[in-house]
Amino acid sequence: MKLWHYLRRDPVSDGREDTAATAPDSRLALRRLAAAALVVALTGAGYLGWTAYQRHQADVAAAQALDAARNYAFKLANLDADTIDQHLADVEGGSTGEFQGRHVKSREHLRRLVVDNRVTTRGNVVEAAVKSTSPNKVVVLVLVDQAVTNAASPDPHIDHSRIRMTMEKVDGRWLASKVELT
Repeated sequence: MKLWHYLRRDPVSDGREDTAATAPDSRLALRRLAAAALVVALTGAGYLGWTAYQRHQADVAAAQALDAARNYAFKLANLDADTIDQHLADVEGGSTGEFQGRHVKSREHLRRLVVDNRVTTRGNVVEAAVKSTSPNKVVVLVLVDQAVTNAASPDPHIDHSRIRMTMEKVDGRWLASKVELT
C-alpha cells in the first residue's frame, strides 16, 4: 500500500510534506533505531558480564590457591625425624607433576638424611602473595621463616626462605606442581 501511495504522489510538490506518509516512516525509523540501541546495549552488558565473571573466576582461583600454598608451605617448613614418614606422605599428597616426581625419586635419600641426622624444622609462613593467576594455575610467592636443628647443631639456626610455588587445580584440589627456592 505504501508503494502505491508513493507512486501516486505528484512529483511536483508545493513544498508541503504529506504527513500521512512521513509519520509511519519516522516511527519505523525510530523503532529501528531503538532496536539497534537495545542490541548494542545488550551486547555491551553481555560482554561486561562475561568479563566480570572471568575476573571473579580468577579471583576465586587466586584465593583458593593462595590458601592451599600457605598450608603446603607450612607442611614443607615443619618436619621431625620422628614423624618423617607422615611428612613425606603429606608432601606427596599435596603435590603433582614435576615437583611430585622429583620428590618421589628423592624420598628415600631425604628420609635417610633426616633420620640419621635427627633433623627438626619448625617454620611459619610470614607472607604469601599471588604473582599470576588463571582459572587452573596460580603462581604464589611465599616467605617462610624456619628454625632448623639437627644432631650436630642442637641450637636452632634460622633460615629465611623465599619460595615460588606453582599451584595447579587437579580434580578440584590445588596441588603444588613446582616449588622453587628463589
